Amino acid sequence: MLAGWPGPVESVDLPTPYGVTRVNSCGPAGAPPVVLLPGGGATSAVWGACAAAGAARTHRVHAVDLPGEPGLSVPAPGRALRTPEDLADWLDAVLDGLGPHGPVTLGGHSYGAWIAAHHAARRPARLGRLVLLDPTQVFAGLRPGYVLRALPVLVRPTPERIRSFLAWETRGAALDPAWLRLQDETARFPSARPVTGPRPDLVRLAHPDLRVDVLFAGRARCHDPRRAARAAREALPGARVEVLPGAPHHALPLTAAAEIARLLADGRALGR
Repeated sequence: MLAGWPGPVESVDLPTPYGVTRVNSCGPAGAPPVVLLPGGGATSAVWGACAAAGAARTHRVHAVDLPGEPGLSVPAPGRALRTPEDLADWLDAVLDGLGPHGPVTLGGHSYGAWIAAHHAARRPARLGRLVLLDPTQVFAGLRPGYVLRALPVLVRPTPERIRSFLAWETRGAALDPAWLRLQDETARFPSARPVTGPRPDLVRLAHPDLRVDVLFAGRARCHDPRRAARAAREALPGARVEVLPGAPHHALPLTAAAEIARLLADGRALGR
């Protein structure tokens, strides 16, 4: 997957209180930094399509492997991430490790967007911009039918179950074969229990110096995207909130890579 990224990819292992975090970076060294968090069960490699679609021309892209999730981050023995505050502390250490820079754009997809929103609610002055890509458990809960379909994959994942679930969730969309093979391998990964908790404090996201962009997948099965978009607009009147028609949830960084790259570049309206 990394071989398909544009230009050279720099991989670094950053020490944090919760273990070593792998970050894969590309793009001009002096460009504005964007730190991207993948969804649950995904890796930093999922952001290669966005980088290739133009994000790595306008930004220095830093794609993070979440500790305890598939990827090359290594959790510290006996120091598991357990709370949203732990995640905020971990992400502080990652941002510190990436070096001095100006206001950072922090983005995340799905579970990664939930993490990003919790960090932004606790550290709004540290960020210049927050980009939430089909965030789950931020503006709306999960549909019960989606949870029931996902349970077999969560309880006892196999490559066959993962592919069947992705085919259902993406409504049969054509997906990158290399990404699908990587998803197969996640069935063999000894993942830690993900951090759960309440929704982030949306009042604290309405910081005057924090720009917030939210992009919902129009064909997401995990929640009602238009209802979630209405909730986001009500909670954050100053945010740009869009619904991208035809986009599924799980493969959003792949199938909407060009739209996400344009959003990172200039924030123009992408959907309706």
